[in-house]
Amino acid sequence: MDSRELLKNKEEYIGKEVTLKGWIRNHRKQKDFGFIEFSDGMAFQHIQIVYENKLKDFEEIQKLHNGCAIEVTGKVVRSEGKQDFEINADEIRLLGDCPEDYPMQPKKHSREFLREQAYLRPRTNLFQAVFRIRSVASFAIHDYFQKNGYLYVHTPLITTADCEGSDQMFKVTTLDLNNLPKGENGKVDMSKDLFGALSYITGSGQLHGETFALAFNKIYTFGPTFRTENSNTKTHANEFWMIEPEMAFCDLNELMDIEEDMLKYIVKYVLDHCGAEIDFCNAFVEEGLRERLEKLVNSSFTRVTHKEVIDILKQAKEKWEFEPSYEGDIAKEHEKYITDYFGGPVFITNWPKDIKAWYMKTNSDNKTVAAVDLQVPGAGELMGGSQREDDYDVLISRAKEMGVDTEAIDWYMNLRRFGGCVHAGFGMGFERLIMYLTGIENIRDVIPYPRTPGNCDY
Repeated sequence: MDSRELLKNKEEYIGKEVTLKGWIRNHRKQKDFGFIEFSDGMAFQHIQIVYENKLKDFEEIQKLHNGCAIEVTGKVVRSEGKQDFEINADEIRLLGDCPEDYPMQPKKHSREFLREQAYLRPRTNLFQAVFRIRSVASFAIHDYFQKNGYLYVHTPLITTADCEGSDQMFKVTTLDLNNLPKGENGKVDMSKDLFGALSYITGSGQLHGETFALAFNKIYTFGPTFRTENSNTKTHANEFWMIEPEMAFCDLNELMDIEEDMLKYIVKYVLDHCGAEIDFCNAFVEEGLRERLEKLVNSSFTRVTHKEVIDILKQAKEKWEFEPSYEGDIAKEHEKYITDYFGGPVFITNWPKDIKAWYMKTNSDNKTVAAVDLQVPGAGELMGGSQREDDYDVLISRAKEMGVDTEAIDWYMNLRRFGGCVHAGFGMGFERLIMYLTGIENIRDVIPYPRTPGNCDY
């Protein structure tokens, strides 16, 4: 028996004896009775255990601290309090003791303190909600793609492919760092390494994903990604998870259709399966969260070009910290203004090619690329994608312009020679999605053990 089963079928269990194993979340003691707030981790809702002094080990039970692991046997009865039912205990047995100085006491803790107790914070209400939503959202992503005929591809974590720029990628080696072999030119001889060449931990599964898309038509990757970016913002981490679909015979407009459909599916799935967790976040993290998510599911996403966005920003009667530019990126303040201006999610397309990646399709104006960023209210950029360059000669030229070693990824370039076609894809940071779904503002609070500059604890 677990709490999920009991809560799901509570009416069937009224008057019956049950046995549960879990932990004490709070213990209120009176002279002749006591109340235990109980959780076995199987459901977000806690169960109230009531015990009386008629129990033979009443005095020992009263000594149990918060955090203790216990086994409870008792009868399920209707409650006179706020909860629908409670358990009148016949026996409470200690399975694992916990000292009085247990850090997770039933009081409000700062998120900074909880990050220092990352191995215990899953026991708090906030992180029970966050990580349950994370689990359900993860399933929803797989569910969406599997139902729509996508192949799930496990792209390599160790690679020689430089997709995002080698300066942003962790290097992998088996060489002795205290005794590095040097070549005649004085540089490290990577031929002595296990792989015989400089290798990286992946910054993106995109390039490998494209090779499978041009064989299976529609694929997606969903896995860990690593970047060396030395950024201490609330939205950056050095290890995070990415969802990266790639679709053959798909242009930019079709890509946006897929992005919108996928996001709505995930958000609705979480609303349907994590109602209590969403309501908790709505009450204690971000007021209006549920309304915002429900609005997204029922809204139509606006589509505008980068130029149109800059026109709007320049005409706005705002004092910008960063002046909008037709040749540049848009800042956080601009993202917020644009989603407020259109009253919902916004696709921004056709970006200046000089600020976008080399593999994106060059438009006929030769100034912009067929790229798209999705901006959502309250979170800013959630997805980034593009139609991929399918012209071999243009791709080679763009790669050389951007200083990319085309010989190292000739296999990727050859996709354009061997039955290439119009194709597109996008990436969505999973932690950014969880921040959007929960209202949590810091990426460190939506991933179990965050890896950020100066922090690799646990």
